[in-house]
Parts: sequence; C-alpha cells; structure tokens
Amino acid sequence: MSGEYLEGYAEILAEASATGRRLTRDELEALRTRGERAAEAGIGLRALIRSHLSAAGELRAELPRAAGDHLLAAVEQAVDAFAEGHERAGALAVRQEEAYRREFIDDLLYGRSDLGRLAQRAERFGLLLAHAHAVAVAQGREPYEDGASVTRNVEASLVARFGQRRILITTKEGRLVCVAPGDQPEVLSFFAKQAYAATDGGQVALGRPHSGPGGVVQSYEEALNALDLAARLGLNDPVLRAADLLVYPVLTRDRQAMADLVVSVLGPLQEARGGARPLLDTLTAYFDTGCVAAETARQLSLSVRAVTYRLDRIHRLTGTDPGDPSQRYTLQTAVIGARLLGWPDQEM
Repeated sequence: MSGEYLEGYAEILAEASATGRRLTRDELEALRTRGERAAEAGIGLRALIRSHLSAAGELRAELPRAAGDHLLAAVEQAVDAFAEGHERAGALAVRQEEAYRREFIDDLLYGRSDLGRLAQRAERFGLLLAHAHAVAVAQGREPYEDGASVTRNVEASLVARFGQRRILITTKEGRLVCVAPGDQPEVLSFFAKQAYAATDGGQVALGRPHSGPGGVVQSYEEALNALDLAARLGLNDPVLRAADLLVYPVLTRDRQAMADLVVSVLGPLQEARGGARPLLDTLTAYFDTGCVAAETARQLSLSVRAVTYRLDRIHRLTGTDPGDPSQRYTLQTAVIGARLLGWPDQEM
C-alpha cells in the first residue's frame, strides 16, 4: 500500500503519546481526508487499518513504557477518524452510483437520451441495446422502490435461476420493471411468476420484443398500456400480454368514431328503469362468459330467468339481438368501447 496514506501519522501519534493529549480537530480532519482519498483509490479499509496498526506497533518499540497507554488512545482516535473518512467516501460513491443508475433507467425507459450514448451506457449494466429486448412491468397494492425487500427478493430469484443473462431489474413510479433479451421469453415468464407472488397477487404486463435502443421504450409503453387497459376493462388476469391485447388500441385509435358507435348502439339503454348500467353489466358478463346465460347468471348472482329478461329488454331497446351471431359483433364492439371510454359514467 502506498505510504502517502500514512504520511504524518507516526508524528501525530508520537506527539500525542508524549503529552497525553487528544488529537486536534485539524489532525482528525486530515486523517479523515486521507481516508477519503484511500477509498477513492479503491484501497480496502481492512488493509488500511492493518497498516495503521503496524505503524503504531513500530512506534511503540521506540517510546518509553509510560507512553504506551497514551499511544493506544491516540491510535484509537486516529484509526476511527481515518475509517470515518473512508466510509464517508464509500457512502458518497454509492449515492453517486445510485444516481447514475437512476438517470440511466429514466433515459432507457423514456428514450430521452441520445440513442448512441444510451447504448454505450447500457453496456455498463449488461444490456446490448442493438439486440431485441422485452419489458415486463408489475404493480401491486403498494409502490415499490429499488432496495425494497420485494425488489431484492425478485432480483435474487432471477439471479439464482438464470445467473447473469443481461437482465435488468429496477423500479419506476412504484412498479417493478424487468428488461430482458427478447429471445429469452422464459425470463419474463419467470419474473411474472415471482413478481405476482412477491406483490401478494399483483398484476404483471409483458410488452413485446423490439430491437434497438428505442425498442426498450416501446416494449415498456406496451406493458404500461396493458395495465391501463386492464384497469379500464376490469381484467383480473395475473399476467397480461400486450400481444393478446392489440385489438383494443385498434378499436380506440379513432376515439370519436368509437364514441359515436357507443352512443348510437347503447344509448337507448339509458331509457331502461335504473339506467343503462345494469343492462350494460349484463352484456359485459354475457360476452365474457362466451354468451352462456347460466354462467352469466352465476357471475351476476341472478337467476337465469332474470338474465334472459334483461337480454330481451336489451334487444327491444337497441334493436340488436345479443344472441344472434350476425348481430352480436356490433353490440360486443360497442360494449368494449363503453368499457374503454367509461360510458355511461363519463359523458362523451
């Protein structure tokens, strides 16, 4: 180890031992500064303490016996100050690394940085952005942060299962995020299983694989949109795959056209006693159960006769028969649109 971190150390000990005084504020601060410099140079604290004790031992052989107790007290103060500086520098380095990582995560998921520079920075975290990547996002009943037990447990499970496979686990806006190579779907499937368990029954959305630095952003947005669709449509599936939900963005691409369809097809339901909501809920359950009246009745806690009556009422009000395959598509599309647009609770 370089002697620069021991410079003046023996002199400080010798003077303090001879007089029995405590180390001065300036001496302690100088030792802390050397400790910081040693940490920045990457020298471990254990090696530094051994060197300090060894230097004190050499000095002890030269001092009078009576100075021994004073020497021990001076060494204790000196080593404590040096270690404090070393730990302070280490804590600062950790905070700086965390800030760098957070900045990178933000740029990666939002695409706010130069893509070439982003790709270079990504290599530091094990990602090769020239290849395809897919993103999974998990949300639970509470927000999660980097370093939280849930995050650490999920990351530890993935490392134990797959080792270092260029996988990035992080958090964003209270959700768990996993970025994995696009040609390894088993990674995100395993993440979904672990995240579902760790978040106590949360919901996980998987984006599709996309190539290039911008591919991570695209996959991440697909996963977020899947979670948003699930909330609006009342989808309770533990795992949502963006590839299975592509029809919904298509249906809502022209919002005004969808709004017109909803009002035109379902608007007459508002004339029913109790408004449109009970009949709309009946249609939703009816289509979700594959148009099986008995299963619809079970889900709504109604009798089959009550469900049949409601379906007949819908037919008479809208002029469209939910049980007729040739008419069902328009009615079902309108029901999906109503769920996506929040009708009839929200005006359009």
